[in-house]
Amino acid sequence: MYTRLLGHALNATPLWSPNLWSPVEQPITISIDNTSIFVPGSGTPQNGFRRTDLIAQKDGNHTALNAIADVGTTVFHVSIMEELEKPLNMSHEYQIVWIEPNDGSHVFEIQLGSPFTIPTGTVPVSDARFLKVRNHALDLLFETPFTPHDWHNFAVQIDWTNLTLGIFYSTNGEPLKAVTGLVENSSASPGAAGQGDYHFGVLKLPLADPNETASQQGDVVHFGIQEGDTEALTYSGIFIESITGGVSTGYGKTIAPIS
Repeated sequence: MYTRLLGHALNATPLWSPNLWSPVEQPITISIDNTSIFVPGSGTPQNGFRRTDLIAQKDGNHTALNAIADVGTTVFHVSIMEELEKPLNMSHEYQIVWIEPNDGSHVFEIQLGSPFTIPTGTVPVSDARFLKVRNHALDLLFETPFTPHDWHNFAVQIDWTNLTLGIFYSTNGEPLKAVTGLVENSSASPGAAGQGDYHFGVLKLPLADPNETASQQGDVVHFGIQEGDTEALTYSGIFIESITGGVSTGYGKTIAPIS
C-alpha cells in the first residue's frame, strides 16, 4: 500500500485545522519501495524512477481541473512533513510537488536531496536536506532546511497569463508569509500548452550507473541505480485557490497576492 490516510494518528497542519478535536482534513503518507515503478499506458516501465504521486482531479477527471486551476492567477497550497521511520536517501534527487504539462516539464517544483549528475559526484550535497522551490527553468527561488517533526507549509502563486511565480512559506502553525517577490517564469508555455496536472508525492531519481552506457546514464527515466528501500513523506493542507479574495495564510485570514 503506497498511500495511507492517518486519521487522528497525526495532527494536520494547524493552518486549516486549528481545532485538533474537529479537523477539517487528515494527513496522508505517500511511500515508495522497489515495486513503485510507473508504466505509462502501454509504454516502457520507468525502471529508473521509484515514484508514487497523486494528481488533483475534478469529478475524477484531472484535465477538467485545468480550466479552473490553470487560468488567471491561482495559488497552490501544500504542507509537507518528514516520515522519520521511512526516511529519504538524500544522496538521490526527489521531486515531491510539481505541475506537469503534457511536454513533461514542470511549471514549478519542490525538490529534496542531491541533484542527479553524470557521473555521480560527492553525495549527499551540503543542502540535500533543504526543501527547494524551482521555477520552470529550474532556477532556485527559495530553500529552507527540512527540519524534522515540523509541518513545512507552502503556497505557490502562479500567474498563468504573465508567466510569473511567487512563494509563501511558514512552519507549523505560523501564518504563511511571502518569501520571494514576483519572479519570472517566462520559459513556461503560455495558454493551454502550459497547463498541467498538480502532482504531490515521492519521485526518486536514480544515481548514474557507471556500468551503463553514456546513453543509458542520460536516460534517468529508464536506467540507473535504485536501492529499493521503503521511503515516505507525509502531506497535509493541499488545495488550490484563486487570488480573487486574497491569498489564504491560515486561520481564515488572507493577505494580498505578491505583486
